[in-house]
Amino acid sequence: MRILILLSGLALSWGFAGQQAAMAQQANRAERAALDYLAQEVPLWKTGNGCYSCHNNGDGARVLYTAQRLGWKLPRPALQDTTDWLNRPQDWDSNRGAPEFSDKELARIQFAAALEAAVQAGLVPREALVTAARSLLPHQENDGSWKIDASGLAGSPITYGTALATYTARRVLKSAADPSLNDAIERASRWFERTTPKNVLDASATVLALSEVSPQGGFAERRAESVALISGAQNGDGGWGPYRNAPSEPFDTALALLALDSLPASQDERIRRGRKFLGETQLPAGGWPETTRPPGSQSYAQHISTTAWATLALLETSNKPNLAP
Repeated sequence: MRILILLSGLALSWGFAGQQAAMAQQANRAERAALDYLAQEVPLWKTGNGCYSCHNNGDGARVLYTAQRLGWKLPRPALQDTTDWLNRPQDWDSNRGAPEFSDKELARIQFAAALEAAVQAGLVPREALVTAARSLLPHQENDGSWKIDASGLAGSPITYGTALATYTARRVLKSAADPSLNDAIERASRWFERTTPKNVLDASATVLALSEVSPQGGFAERRAESVALISGAQNGDGGWGPYRNAPSEPFDTALALLALDSLPASQDERIRRGRKFLGETQLPAGGWPETTRPPGSQSYAQHISTTAWATLALLETSNKPNLAP
């Protein structure tokens, strides 16, 4: 009898392990397909348009650098030209771009974030990041924020909005590890402490920013409030839209996943469901349908940046058990 019980237990254990291995393999397929797609698309913009774009060479490149840091193999041509460009922050303002996609303030933040990822991957010296970080300071508002797309709508993959832009800029400044930037970092943190998020994107940016500061006082209260907003807005399909009960979108889902993954307390079930949504909405070519405001529009720029954020969310949460899509 004991032998039968032991064998039954082993069979269940092997079955569970096999299921977990299959789920992990499925996750790797989703991430591999996304990385292969971005590795193809990122360098194409410069080739076809004669300039560097914040969606391809900013958001897209940032994800590819992150993948390299995490050990994923990528073809060398995918990032070679972009890396040379990012390593020259003093030239970014001279980049020629289409007027409809030329918010130079946001583009500088996106290029700086990609450069930060390249530094973390060991591909660019930190000195370039310090230069890029200092170049963001003239654009910081007196209240500590980087005010981008103040239209009142939830930010999109190509407009970011003030909260996501401020989190991204703050992250770059902090990673630069330059004492002269400490005051700007503190002012950005205080902006998050004072500002009530009104949508999932802003709440996610708030959680990401405040996960890097001491969890006490007003910081802890604002982070808890933001986590509650995110938790209450997850839809039945596992994804998130910009607001509670709004249809799920890959971009909002990606930011919510990154925010939940930054928390010390386990959010495994919410993350697993969110990853499942991203897995189910991935396109055959490896990208994701673009998130646009209002929804339903077509935009290559939105598509690439949506794909970049969705891929980043899968990469950053893939080291957690039981989370395969």
